[in-house]
Amino acid sequence: MTDDPRLGLTVTHRRYVAYSHAHYAGDLVDGAYSLALFGDVATEVCIRTDGDEGLFASYSDVQFRAPVHAGDVVEVAATVTRVGSRSREISFEARVVCRGAAANGESSGAASAAVVLDPPVVATTAVGTVVVPPRS
Repeated sequence: MTDDPRLGLTVTHRRYVAYSHAHYAGDLVDGAYSLALFGDVATEVCIRTDGDEGLFASYSDVQFRAPVHAGDVVEVAATVTRVGSRSREISFEARVVCRGAAANGESSGAASAAVVLDPPVVATTAVGTVVVPPRS
């Protein structure tokens, strides 16, 4: 079905990355953080397309392209790329849209200084499959 209205649906979430999520030197956040955000945005996709939270079945590809730091603002987008009878393939992208000035290599003097990244930095991409209950 190429005319399925669910194809191309995009849902976007934004989240501030709290310092409690930093696990490594330089306030780095582990890659699982992005995957958890992908699960959250996939849930909303399933609700919007099928009226059910659905279940995440698998990832066919995950790429960690750039670091995520505590203090970042991350934007996560999910786009439906394939619709099966009960499965939905979703393309994911996590982008860093704001970053602390120190982590961005800037020295403004204020510890809380931050900048908007233009363009955003693509941190993580993935392709995943969710399943929803059969239609009654």
